[in-house]
Order: sequence, then C-alpha cells, then structure tokens
Amino acid sequence: MSEAIGSHAMILAAGFGVRMRPLTNDRPKPLIEVAGKALIDYGLDRLREAGVQKAVVNGHYRAEQILHWSQQQAAPEVSFSDEQAEILDTGGGIAKALPLLGHKPFFVINSDSFWLDGKVPALSRLRAAWDDAAMDCLLLLCHVDRTIGYDGRGDFQLGRDGRLTRQQGPGALAYIGGYLVHPRLFAGTVVKNFSMNVLWDKAISEGRLHGIAHSGKWFHVGTPAAVALAEAELAKI
Repeated sequence: MSEAIGSHAMILAAGFGVRMRPLTNDRPKPLIEVAGKALIDYGLDRLREAGVQKAVVNGHYRAEQILHWSQQQAAPEVSFSDEQAEILDTGGGIAKALPLLGHKPFFVINSDSFWLDGKVPALSRLRAAWDDAAMDCLLLLCHVDRTIGYDGRGDFQLGRDGRLTRQQGPGALAYIGGYLVHPRLFAGTVVKNFSMNVLWDKAISEGRLHGIAHSGKWFHVGTPAAVALAEAELAKI
C-alpha cells in the first residue's frame, strides 16, 4: 500500500505539566483523566478515526508511563521516541522522530488538550484542505468563543486565502494542537531543543503557513480547575 497523506502522526507528550500540579506529581499530563478517559486517548481516537496507520509518541517527564501506554496500543501502531536524556520541545521532538514519520505530510497533535468534531472530523478536513503546491504546514485553529477553559487572546489571523499571520486580540483564532506538516519544513534542522514556532515563522515568511477554522469545540485543559470545567461541559452533551 502506497503511503498516503496523514497515514502517520506525531503525538507530543513530553511536557512537564507544571500548571496541572498536583495532578501531575505522579503521572504525565497526557495521562490525566477527563470524564474517565486519559487526555491522550481523546487524541488517539481522532487519529484512529482518521485512518492513521502509524504514530509516534515522545516522552520525557514520567516517560516510562508514556512508554507503557504506547505498548498497549494496536490501532494505530504507536512507537516511542525517548527524550529522557533531554527534552526537545515541540520542534526538536518532531525532528528526532522524523525518520519514523514517513515522507508525506503527517499529522501532529498535542496530547494535553482535545477537541470535539463538528459535522466533518477535523483531521479529515485538514487532509482535504492540503495543497502541496501552496503550503508546508496547515494548522487547526478555533474561534475563541468555541473554546472551553481557554483565556488567551488567540494566536493567528486567518486570511481569505487561508494563509496565516501572527495576531492576538479581536479577530484572532487560537491554535488548538493539531496540524498537518510536510517533512520538507524540517530541511536543515538538527535534533536539539527548539519550538515549532521557529518553523512556523519561517513558513509565514514564505507564505506557506495555512490554517482552517475548527467547526466543533476545543477543550484547553491546562489546570485542575479546567479538568472540572471540561467534565461539566462534556456532561451536557
């Protein structure tokens, strides 16, 4: 079977979860449960529904627990990228795992927040919107009034042509922890600690960072209080 767009995925799970303490004193944030389900499992469900065949998850803080979680997964198959020696941030973590992520655009999701889909699943919408000639990265964004537990001012302005520029405040959309990215965006990078913001800014300068607006809700679960807020909102559904 030939490799397809979005057949591979990276799950980012190496953070310390400092704001989630004391819940993260004995476990990594992705394994904190919301409504009886680990945060990371909400993301894995989205990847499974999108037909992802192979995923990679990284781990640093309480990495043995993330490794154990990865070993329990069968569909998709999940490999573990070990960052116990040095945490590499979002960009460096992906750069290290790149040999396992195929040659086509792959999904990246955060494992410490989650979204509920609208009528069409968000990852399917990302895949359908991908234009290889026009973009190197396609972000999933959300209008602030469709977020739960988020108190930020947004991250990007979404142009009529789908291109993104940096913006906060009125009209800005929040980045919600999911995107498609082509491996070529990592050309010339080395495996070290760096943020994906470095590569996003490069793509912006070249007019090749695009986005789409999420049609469902996004749950930003950053603190113990946000866990309770998310559970209360889910109980209404």
